[in-house]
Amino acid sequence: MSDPLTNRGTAFTAEERQRLGLVGRLPDAVLTLEQQARRAYEQLCRQPDDLAKNVYMEQLHDRNEVLYYRLLTDHLSEMLSIVYDPTVGEAIKKYSHEYRRPRGVYLSIDRPEDVRPSFEALGLGPEEVDLLVVTDAEEILGIGDWGVNGVQISVGKLAVYTAAAGLHPGRCIPVVLDVGTDNENLLNDALYLGARHSRVRGARYDEFVRTYLETASSLYPNALLHFEDFGPGNARRILETYGQNYRMFNDDMQGTGTITLAAAISALKVTKVPFRDQRVVVFGAGTAGVGIADQLRESMILDGLDEEEAARRVWLVDRQGLLLDSMKDLRDYQQGYARPASEVNGWVTGGPIDLLTTVKNVQPTILVGTSTARGAFTRDVVAEMARHVDRPVIFPLSNPTERIEAMPADLLAWTDGRALCVTGIPVDPVELNGVRHVIGQGNNALVYPGLGLGVVVSQAKRVTPRMLRAAAEAVAGQVHQPGEEGPLLPPVENLRASSATIALAVIQAAVEDKVAAAKLDDPVQAVRDAMWEPVYGPVADDRHGAHR
Repeated sequence: MSDPLTNRGTAFTAEERQRLGLVGRLPDAVLTLEQQARRAYEQLCRQPDDLAKNVYMEQLHDRNEVLYYRLLTDHLSEMLSIVYDPTVGEAIKKYSHEYRRPRGVYLSIDRPEDVRPSFEALGLGPEEVDLLVVTDAEEILGIGDWGVNGVQISVGKLAVYTAAAGLHPGRCIPVVLDVGTDNENLLNDALYLGARHSRVRGARYDEFVRTYLETASSLYPNALLHFEDFGPGNARRILETYGQNYRMFNDDMQGTGTITLAAAISALKVTKVPFRDQRVVVFGAGTAGVGIADQLRESMILDGLDEEEAARRVWLVDRQGLLLDSMKDLRDYQQGYARPASEVNGWVTGGPIDLLTTVKNVQPTILVGTSTARGAFTRDVVAEMARHVDRPVIFPLSNPTERIEAMPADLLAWTDGRALCVTGIPVDPVELNGVRHVIGQGNNALVYPGLGLGVVVSQAKRVTPRMLRAAAEAVAGQVHQPGEEGPLLPPVENLRASSATIALAVIQAAVEDKVAAAKLDDPVQAVRDAMWEPVYGPVADDRHGAHR
């Protein structure tokens, strides 16, 4: 009863209560899981706000994992914003003050010698772990650096993996790399639970990450190592350094890029303009923006362009304006997209080249926003784009709502209904001139659960560009008649079925790339067998996934 993976509360049968020494420990009635879920949902609905609902769900998670996941699975589209983005951001801010019990593995850079013992203490063998989600919490969901509090981002991400793709919760490990924090409020908070010093960087940080990777991959050789909410410089550098040698995935770069690519694939079915003829402006050249640029550029290459020409069709604009090769403050991952300074001679007289000037001169077909700059896609910017493009593809992806570059209602009004939109937040349909425009949400949950499931089932040695492209095409393939009558991305209501479809596409791509270690005679059945269902099975089998 004290272990949330085996506890089932009032659902323990009379025989189980007798056999397990629980006689007299529970009320007399024996409830079904369905009855428990109904009562839990009623309790959830009585909570006064989303943060209170998040706290309720975490308390349920700490008591009874099967019931928690049954409730989450039954109401997934409603629950995503409660157990993950955006509500988890508020929960992270309050983590040290609302702390109830540990969940996951806490690794401190001050004690690197504890990395291996910390995992070994879990008692999980090399065949008993499918997935680890790790964060160093430097760049949490647009709210910045939250130190050890960021463990909740790993917990929330794994909850979505389980609910959406059926990865067994007993085979998943949330991890936080506590390398300190530069958040002064945390450092001066007497109740802060993390290492009380500024963020460690440089060689010591790199060695700590390397230690984590080597230890996790050696202890759990079949597990996918998912990286989440690392700072922009570290995220890309870690992926480029280790991505070919480890089974790893960065959702901020690869997941965001893949879901945006899926939306673009749907949009181009409407515009009928191939990838090789696109001109892309990305406003916000951080981890997500550059990850999106990478995916769109890769699609241009697959469509016939060479690498240099594909890169020339992507323009990045950040706080300092259009990125130019003459700038001294560019990050390493931005440099490949910096434009020659000679290219912009005559665009403006002095000063940075802003978004409007870039749009006037580039005449983009696709405009993507990852800037978190509210209202950055102004009427002037959008009208200028629409002057040159019949169906402008505009993706304001920043979230939450107070950070979005533009609302779809405005984008459609300013383009007389011609814009093809996807947002980073859920948005109600827009009625304009008698047409109902349904707006798709660029939610990474449409991609990473199915991608992770495909990697786990195929035992892919690494995540390849072909596997990411296959995931994007599988998402886009679930959209019927995109455009005015429908969204560019599917809804999240049927995520489990969607994740299974994506997993099959990823498995096929892994086989084609010769990185799949598993030999699967029947991939469809293998995916079905791998998807854990939140039901009460034999008590002794609950702990680590007897479904395998």
